[in-house]
Amino acid sequence: MRTRPQAAWIPAEPTPADDDVDTSIARLRGLLDGARIAALTGAGISTDSGIPDYRSPGAPIRTPMTVQMFLSSPDFRRHYWARNHLGWRHMDAAQPNAGHHALTALQRQGRLNGVITQNVDMLHTKAGTRGVIDLHGSYGRVRCLGCGWIVSRHRLADMLEARNPGFADRVTSRGAIEVAPDADMVLRDTADFIVAECPMCDGILKPDIVYFGENAPKDLVEQSFSLVDASDALLVAGSSLTVMSGLRFARHAHRTGKVLVVVNRGGTRADDIADLKVDHYCGVVLPALAG
Repeated sequence: MRTRPQAAWIPAEPTPADDDVDTSIARLRGLLDGARIAALTGAGISTDSGIPDYRSPGAPIRTPMTVQMFLSSPDFRRHYWARNHLGWRHMDAAQPNAGHHALTALQRQGRLNGVITQNVDMLHTKAGTRGVIDLHGSYGRVRCLGCGWIVSRHRLADMLEARNPGFADRVTSRGAIEVAPDADMVLRDTADFIVAECPMCDGILKPDIVYFGENAPKDLVEQSFSLVDASDALLVAGSSLTVMSGLRFARHAHRTGKVLVVVNRGGTRADDIADLKVDHYCGVVLPALAG
């Protein structure tokens, strides 16, 4: 059962990138040679695309909104949607980087069985990877919590813009806005923002993503375990595995005798069970693995 923590997320302690990365990559290749690979990715694979994460060394300490906050108050929802009205545009414009393309290359080589991602940025799909399991959902869809009506984030943007003409221009004209993870932005002046309700039932609209304090959908969790079971190795890329959402798959791989390798900047909760930990950038290590 997965519950995201509700306290502030503290970044990992800075660690030097692996000085002998060539040796580590050679070991990684040896461990994965001939293996059917399942990949589990986190925010660290997307930082080269301009999407910040919560826990890499040097990241600012953040306190993300929880589902309990979002549901408890119209003020919280207004604050969230005002920030998201700006933040989703940044995520929508982001493009896959070398790490994403390397996983697609591994899949086309017949070496990668599939990808489980904890990210909501859709960059694996943009890179051409097939059958991605979006464990935490996708920023590109919005769902009504009352009647289940689903709308694209693009269409919702039009609805919000109609209610808040010029809001984005007014806010951005005041200076630089700090981008935050999960299609969010750091924004404080939101008192005049008008939220859109479901046009079908006037219900609460929520991004079709797993918030902090929510559980990942059971069917996606089961698909993820099945992917690991159908593979010989689990490659963790860009995740500290701080929450059980990803850690359970690493532990399951280790418990069932799969090869477990981790590529991540900073420490992870699977370092002690991994067959190999490479403390380096996904954008460097994964292309070398696929090359």
